[in-house]
Amino acid sequence: MNFSQLANHRILEQPIYQPGKPIEQVALEYNLDKNEICKLASNENPWGASPKAVKAGKKSLENIHLYPEGSGNKLRAKIASLQKIEPNQIILGNGSNEIIELLGHVFLDTGDEVLVGQHAFMVYKLTALLMGACPVVVPMPNLVHDLSKFREAVTDKTKLIFLPSPNNPTGTANSAQEIIAFAESLPDHVIFCLDEAYAEYLEDPPDLRPLIRDGKKIIAMRTFSKIYGLAGLRIGYGYSNSELINLLQKARQPFNVNSVAQETAIAALEDQEWVLKCRKKNRSGLKQLEDGFRRLHLEFVSSEANFLLVKVGDGQKMFQDLQQLGIITRSMAQDLNEYLRISVGTESENKKVLHAIKAILDRTLSAG
Repeated sequence: MNFSQLANHRILEQPIYQPGKPIEQVALEYNLDKNEICKLASNENPWGASPKAVKAGKKSLENIHLYPEGSGNKLRAKIASLQKIEPNQIILGNGSNEIIELLGHVFLDTGDEVLVGQHAFMVYKLTALLMGACPVVVPMPNLVHDLSKFREAVTDKTKLIFLPSPNNPTGTANSAQEIIAFAESLPDHVIFCLDEAYAEYLEDPPDLRPLIRDGKKIIAMRTFSKIYGLAGLRIGYGYSNSELINLLQKARQPFNVNSVAQETAIAALEDQEWVLKCRKKNRSGLKQLEDGFRRLHLEFVSSEANFLLVKVGDGQKMFQDLQQLGIITRSMAQDLNEYLRISVGTESENKKVLHAIKAILDRTLSAG
C-alpha cells in the first residue's frame, strides 16, 4: 500500500497553488545576474517596508530565542486602535491567507457551497475543495464582480461568499455602496468574507464595521504583504464580531504569527506617512504603465490596486520572452491566457518592462 492509498481522497484531486517564480530560479535558468532581474510578478511593494518597521524587526531579533506572544495582544491592540474596534474582534494570521483557511476549517462541511468569482484569487476555491465543500464559480462579465449575479447564486447551501475588492488578478473594485448594499441583502445563514488585501490603495474603501456591530455575518481580511511591504514575514489579520473571531481562534495553531512579524507590523502601522507615500507612488506607477500600454496599443484593465492586467496576445510566450530578459511577470490561467499581470514597480522598473515588451512586439512583427 502506497502513501496515496492512505491519503485523504480530497488531497489526491487537490490543485496546487503555483506562486510567481523567485528571482534566484530565473537567474539560474537563464544564466542571468540576479541583481539585474526585475520582479514584477507578485504585487509586492517595490519601495519596501517603512524604515521604522525594518528597524523594529531587526531589534526584535535580539529575543528570537523566545516564543512569540501567542495571542498577539500588543499588535491586536494597535490594530483595534486604528480600526476603532475591540481587540477581541481581531484574529492574526500567517498572512491573510491563513484566515481564509481558518474560515474553511470552522465553517465548511461536505455539501456546503462557497461562492467565488470566476477570475478571483484561487485560494478561495482551493480552501473549499480541501474542506469537501463545493465552490460555485460566479461569472465576472468585463472582469468585474457582478454582485447581482452573486446574489442570484445564493442557495440554502451557501455558507461562505468571498469577495476581493480590489480583485486579484484583475485589479477591479466594487464601489463601497455596492458592497454595503450586497452585505445587507444576504440571508442569515451566509457569511460574507471581504478580502481587503489591497484596500490601502483605495481612497474610499468600504466600511463594514457598522454592519458588523449590527450583527451581520461579515468578516474582513487585511494583509501586511502589500502596501506595508512585509510579504516575507507572512502576516495578516481578520476582523469581525467577537463570536466569529472566538470560533476562528479555536482552529488557529499556537504561535501562528512569529515575534519578528508582530513587532515589525506594529511599527509599520505607526508609520502611516509611509503608507500614504507608497500609495502616491503607486498611482504614479500605474499611470506610467497605462500610458506606456496605450503607446503600444495594448488593451489593459483599469486597476485600483498595485498591478495591471494587460492583453498581450500569447500571454505564456510573452511571459517566457520577458523572463529571458530578466523580467518576471505573472502568466494567467487558461481563460485569461491572452493577458499578463504586471505589478507596479519603481519608475526605472516600469520603464524597463515597457521597453522590453515593445522590443518583443517589434521582433514578433518583423518575424511575421
